Amino acid sequence: MSYYSRASSSSSFASAAMTSTLEDDSLNLRQQKLEKQVRLIYTTRHNTIIKTQKHIKTITCQNTTLFLSGLSGSMNYDEASEEDDDEAEERSRSLSPNTESTRPASASSTKSTTECLPLGSPSAEGSSVEVDNLEEFVLRPAPRGVTVKCRISRDKKGMDRGLYPTYYMHLEREDGKKVFLLAGRKRKKSKTSNYLISVDATDLSREAESFIGKLRSNLMGTKFTVYDNGTNPSKTPGALLEETNTRQELAAVCYETNVLGFKGPRKMTVIIPGMNMNFERVPVRPACEQESLLSKWQNHSLENLIELHNKAPVWNDDTQSYVLNFHGRVTQASVKNFQIVHDNDPDYIVMQFGRVAEDIFTLDFNYPMCALQAFAIGLSSFDSKLACE
Repeated sequence: MSYYSRASSSSSFASAAMTSTLEDDSLNLRQQKLEKQVRLIYTTRHNTIIKTQKHIKTITCQNTTLFLSGLSGSMNYDEASEEDDDEAEERSRSLSPNTESTRPASASSTKSTTECLPLGSPSAEGSSVEVDNLEEFVLRPAPRGVTVKCRISRDKKGMDRGLYPTYYMHLEREDGKKVFLLAGRKRKKSKTSNYLISVDATDLSREAESFIGKLRSNLMGTKFTVYDNGTNPSKTPGALLEETNTRQELAAVCYETNVLGFKGPRKMTVIIPGMNMNFERVPVRPACEQESLLSKWQNHSLENLIELHNKAPVWNDDTQSYVLNFHGRVTQASVKNFQIVHDNDPDYIVMQFGRVAEDIFTLDFNYPMCALQAFAIGLSSFDSKLACE
């Protein structure tokens, strides 16, 4: 009985041990499967991460390439905006007075039209101001489309230079250097204001070879005429002078009289010879007073002549003064400051003159004016005009 009991007990233990072994095997299998699944999941996630990183890297490289190539959408938008700005700036430049290449040929002409520049004529593009021959340069019209910027200095030093100062005109180059062009001084023993103009700063005599022209006024100091260095026909009556030796009238300046004493800006009229189809000045050599620029202007005979006026300044309530836009070239207020324009094109500044210091003035001019004309007109502004003040 007991044996059986022992045998039964041993058999039960063996059965229990076998059951336990089977359970352990099943657990191991489940653990192995679970580990395989974990490794599979990890591997899948790892591959996914690697693929994602590669994809991100690829996208980044593509964007970088696009950015460097200037092909991204934002770059195209910016470029389009810059092109619009450039077009707007180009349009504003096309309206700027210093970029127009054609101007009226006479006062009687209507609005100027575009002309084709013939070969050999001054070009509006790529032109530069070069002074090779001084005498030729000061008589040659400014290149079309180029503003010639100059400076006038007034020298009052010396025994009599307080009453008779010397004026010097220098060309302002882009590199900051100045090139001497002209010198002028009022003659002492003259019934009217008479300025001699020379291409030599040290010799301002009438007999010198450097004498290039003169400025002369009427008795009231309201009308001025600019001459070159030719011969006065009235001083050689009956003589047969060659036409080339007879002096030319290069300009006339008229200041409106102010006998009633009203305060305000000066009013100027400038008459200069017209230009031919080759952009050369039409010679005006009057044999008598009736053929002079002033007489033709007063008789309204303006054929082959250009009539210009000073641009009317605008009253500014803030500064309580008349103002003009000199684009930074004039810094001090003065009754001598002015701009010369044509009535058909008031935005084109043929000449401007103004003060920057006590004895320093800027003088800029454009086609069709030359340096001698501009300098003489500036000198007329210095002269005392009791009937105009």
